[in-house]
Amino acid sequence: MKKNLETLCIHGGYKPQKGEPQQMPIIQSTTFKYDTSEQMARLFDLQDSGYFYTRLANPSCDNVAKKIAALEGGIGGLLTSSGQAANFYAVFNICEAGDHFITSNNIYGGTFNLFGVTMKKLGIECTFIDPEWDDDQIEAAFRPNTKCFFGETISNPGCQVLDIERFAKMAHKHGVPLIVDNTFATPINCRPFEWGCDIVTHSTTKYMDGHSAQVGGVIVDSGNFDWDTHAEKFPGLTTPDASYHGLTYTKAFGKLAYSTKLVSQLMRDLGSMSAPMNAYILNLGLETLALRMRQHCANAQKVAEWLEKNPKVEWVNYCGLPSNKYYLLGQKYLPDGSCGVIAFGLKGTREEANRFMDGLEFISIATHVADARTCVLHPASHTHRQLSEEQLREAGIAADLIRLSIGIENVDDIIEDLEQALKKI
Repeated sequence: MKKNLETLCIHGGYKPQKGEPQQMPIIQSTTFKYDTSEQMARLFDLQDSGYFYTRLANPSCDNVAKKIAALEGGIGGLLTSSGQAANFYAVFNICEAGDHFITSNNIYGGTFNLFGVTMKKLGIECTFIDPEWDDDQIEAAFRPNTKCFFGETISNPGCQVLDIERFAKMAHKHGVPLIVDNTFATPINCRPFEWGCDIVTHSTTKYMDGHSAQVGGVIVDSGNFDWDTHAEKFPGLTTPDASYHGLTYTKAFGKLAYSTKLVSQLMRDLGSMSAPMNAYILNLGLETLALRMRQHCANAQKVAEWLEKNPKVEWVNYCGLPSNKYYLLGQKYLPDGSCGVIAFGLKGTREEANRFMDGLEFISIATHVADARTCVLHPASHTHRQLSEEQLREAGIAADLIRLSIGIENVDDIIEDLEQALKKI
């Protein structure tokens, strides 16, 4: 029986049997018992599946990862300790020292720094491209050692919409997968695999949790990318792994090669696992994800329309507005709504923008985004403040950009708070 997304939010990943708890249990244990040494040995050799140490895998975490994989239409998923860990693992699983990858330049500031600074220290080089360049300009960025292309469905904080199908075709033309961070859209509003994407990541801290209660991430594999066809590019998957007695992931696990390597190699060695309690909290958020996304989007649409008409507002970027440059892409990839995040700028100075935010009453100034509460942030002063003016321009972050994350409160109250704060500047 094929289940709709609303049903998968409730029932995906975990099916209780007779006498078992209706709510997914928390398996708060580091270790798991076996009856014989041989049973344990087979687990360590990847000959059997099962649980033996929570750093690699835990039933609570796996159940939630399976639910998210089902929502995205993937074949395997892995929870991580944060969205940053998910993005790092997704790329590092197929890149090593001497390799190169390409990313859209308008991604989240933390990811921009991870890719452009930290991963460079590991010998992995990243080229940032403007997704609005023409194909020839972008294709010039590909190299023989390029291993993947990365982008965000809806960019954070600028709210640009990625042309997923275009970049999937371009990546595949060069024999590499497309990785898409789908945090803002969630699988309720966009399923990138349906447009050719190969791997999806999320910061589950955001809409999937929805209540600022846990930090986490997830990686989902579509199972569609043929690693063996491009074996020379991906030796980590297509040649023997010395740490597992010469096992080759694509031969041993087929379509699950990428997912298996994530767990058995990266999580084994780096250990950025999700805690079982965090997985449990995340699952509670997932149960209402479809309901909340509808409210986030309905509220954001009304607020964006109100901001667009306000004389103190210089510009608004929200793809639900017919006047918006991303409206057609939004209609293609996000026809039922995009997200609750709006980017806009005020007429006046940065100081006036700060006075506006300081004047808000129940809307909070917070680093967080995409949860039940409406919150606001000035990226150039906060999340992206470590970037230089040149890097801000390269990342498409305007000095006056305000990121407004619309919650699920009554929309009239949200607008009233915005209005009274704008009157103070």
